[in-house]
Amino acid sequence: MKEVYEFLKECGTYYLATVDGDAPRVRPFGTINLFENKLYIQTGKSKNVSKQIEENNKFEICGFKDGKWLRVSGKLVSDDRVEAKKDMLDHYPDLRNMYDENDNNTSVLYFEDAKATMYSFTEEPREIEL
Repeated sequence: MKEVYEFLKECGTYYLATVDGDAPRVRPFGTINLFENKLYIQTGKSKNVSKQIEENNKFEICGFKDGKWLRVSGKLVSDDRVEAKKDMLDHYPDLRNMYDENDNNTSVLYFEDAKATMYSFTEEPREIEL
């Protein structure tokens, strides 16, 4: 799990895919947090991505750096606890100009039933335990 966290953190930007009806939707993301031994991302409840996850919580992430790319797929589960939101925002203080752990918009979601695979052009794919 730590390897996945570190890779996505070092990427800076990774891409999150969700489902919107019968169409895929992909957008850049940059938050990744390790809290209570779970991987979390953050968004706003008012955003379309949040509505798509609420409707269908299956996701896939792809991040690329140094000639390697990581794919993570699974389900995203909302965690409405203030502690989880605060920990995320403490790790991403720049987000505090838009979000607060006590507002009704901040959403943090953790990975559930997730599978991660590391790929490269020169090595065989390798699964990483989450």
